[in-house]
Amino acid sequence: MKWRIAGINFDHFHMGDLLRMVYEHPNAEIVGVADEQSQRMLSARQNFELKEKEVFTDYRQCLEQTKPDIVILCPAAARHAEWTEKVAPFGAHVLMEKPFASNLSEAERMVAAMDDSEKKLAINWPLAWHRSHQKTWNLIQDGLIGEVQEVHFYDGNRGPLWHGADKIEREPTEEEKKAGWFYRASEGGGSLQDYLGYGTTLGTWFNGGKKPIEVMAIWDLENSGLEVDEHCIAVARYESGLSKFETRWGTFTDPWSHQPQPKCGFIIKGTRGTISSGDYDDYVTVQLRECPEGRRVDAPTLPSPKSNPVEYLIDCLENEREIEGPLSVAMSLVGQQIVDTAFASAQQKRVMPLLGK
Repeated sequence: MKWRIAGINFDHFHMGDLLRMVYEHPNAEIVGVADEQSQRMLSARQNFELKEKEVFTDYRQCLEQTKPDIVILCPAAARHAEWTEKVAPFGAHVLMEKPFASNLSEAERMVAAMDDSEKKLAINWPLAWHRSHQKTWNLIQDGLIGEVQEVHFYDGNRGPLWHGADKIEREPTEEEKKAGWFYRASEGGGSLQDYLGYGTTLGTWFNGGKKPIEVMAIWDLENSGLEVDEHCIAVARYESGLSKFETRWGTFTDPWSHQPQPKCGFIIKGTRGTISSGDYDDYVTVQLRECPEGRRVDAPTLPSPKSNPVEYLIDCLENEREIEGPLSVAMSLVGQQIVDTAFASAQQKRVMPLLGK
C-alpha cells in the first residue's frame, strides 16, 4: 500500500526535512500539508510538487479531505499536547518532531490522546539517526564496554534561527530572534527545552532505560537579557554514578558543517571501556583495557528501513512491530522526566529528586 502522509503545523523548520523523507519513500506520498500561515508552506509546496488542493490553512479540512494514515506534527514545544489532541480523533498515527513536550504532564496528555485513538505515537529525535550513535548503541548491546556507568553529552548549534530545512544557512535578525517562538518561555523555548531531551532520551537508551535518582541543573539566564537560556548544564545522579548533559545555542560552528570545540556528541563510560560518538561522524572511538590508546571503529551507513524516522515508522506499522529505542513513548518519557527535573532545578537553584513516576 501507499502510506498517505500529511504534514501539519510548520512551527519547526524540521517539517521540511521530514516531508523530504516522505517524498523519497517508495511506499509513501504526501497527501496534504496544513499551517495557519500559508507562507510557511511555500518551500514545501515547491520542493515536493504539491498541488493547490493539497495545501490547507485549516488542519481540519486537511485531515477530513486527505484522510492520512500518518500525520507529521512540528508545532512549538509548548503546543505538542494541544496538537496531538487536535489530530488524534481523526484516526492517524502521529510522528511528533522533538522534543516530546514542554513538560511531563503535557507528554502524558499526548500518550492518553493516542491511547484513545488506538494509533501509534512516535517521537522523532534526529540525533537518533546518526550512524555514529547507532553504532554506539550496537557496541553497548554487544557488551563491548561492559555495563554503562556514565553518559556525557554536549550538543547544540549556533542557534535555531541560523539555519532552515535541509540545513540551509541564514543569518537571523534581532527582530526575528525576539519574535520567534524559540525565544519565548511561554512557547517552550530555550536550549534546555530544545536540546536537553536529545541527551536525556538517547542517554537513557544507551543506559538501558535506567532512571536517575536526582538532578541538578544551572543555566546562563540572568545576564543574557533573554526570556530563555542559551546554555544549560545538567548533572544526573544514578546508582552507578554521575552523568552530564550540556546544551548550547551559540557553538562556535554548526556541527554539521564543522564540529565545534567542545565537540558535539556523546561519550559513554562503561565498566570495561569507553566510546566517543561525535555527531555526523562515520566512526566511533573505543577505549578498552586491552587497547587503552583507543581505536576507531567504522560506523556504516544506516540500512533501510532504519535510516530515518519515516521509513522506520512505516516498517513498524507494516510489520506490526512495536516502536523501540528513542522514538518510543517509554524511552522518551524517561527523557522528559529528566528534562522536567532539570528545568525545576535551574529555576529553584537546588538539587531535585527525579520528578514523575
